[in-house]
Amino acid sequence: MSLNKNLNDIEKSQLIELMHESLRIRSHFELFLWMQGKLQIFLPHEIMITAWGDFSLGVIYFNIVSPLPGIRSDKIASQEINQFLQNLFNYWLNHAKAPFTLAAADNILHDYQFSNAESSYYLKNMKSALVHAIKDHRGRHDCLYVLLSSNLSFPPASRPMLEALLPYIDSALRQIEHLPEQQPTPIKIEPEPKDETLNILSGRELEIMDWVTKGKTNQEIGMILDISAFTVKNHLQRIFKKLNVLNRAQAVSKFRK
Repeated sequence: MSLNKNLNDIEKSQLIELMHESLRIRSHFELFLWMQGKLQIFLPHEIMITAWGDFSLGVIYFNIVSPLPGIRSDKIASQEINQFLQNLFNYWLNHAKAPFTLAAADNILHDYQFSNAESSYYLKNMKSALVHAIKDHRGRHDCLYVLLSSNLSFPPASRPMLEALLPYIDSALRQIEHLPEQQPTPIKIEPEPKDETLNILSGRELEIMDWVTKGKTNQEIGMILDISAFTVKNHLQRIFKKLNVLNRAQAVSKFRK
């Protein structure tokens, strides 16, 4: 679907202005105003969930932007929503990496439990979702974008519109600092980094990191150590959290120090 054929001159002008505004965002408040302003003309939604990290390992961080009360990042625990985000990313990855929509019949969030009652009410009231993502092949720092609406469906033009606007949404988010709850749990580091790393990691984890620095895959490490690739993956998840990193490249860099 061509956007040019479906937009009038006023809408084209608004779209260009929207793109330019995204480059000037410097705070969470400016991001909120931008998303609740002209962006709503082209991508109407009530909740936007953005997630990033290594989805293959389940090391995921997320942010929520919404005018609805109670829908805030610090109101929802990562273990309550990570599986939902991981499932959406995997679906996107396995379906041509194209934008897709979900409807009420898909039970978008009905099967998930949230400890905050207000958040649970609004999230489970969402009847449609529009999803797109970015696969980061270099840094393994993937990004997922989920727009939720209480309407039964998104307009037909929403998928190509999200595809066109995603670089600008992504750019706007990258220009603002993480909130405290979006930061990985800090780890106490003694004056001597090398010794502290040895104290943080177990013997098996040190062994796995040694093979990771040599470029071995999870499957290869599993064969060398006579354990499953799944077990290697679980060890890496714990290593990433202990070293306060998001991916293999960062872990290798910190380990080598």
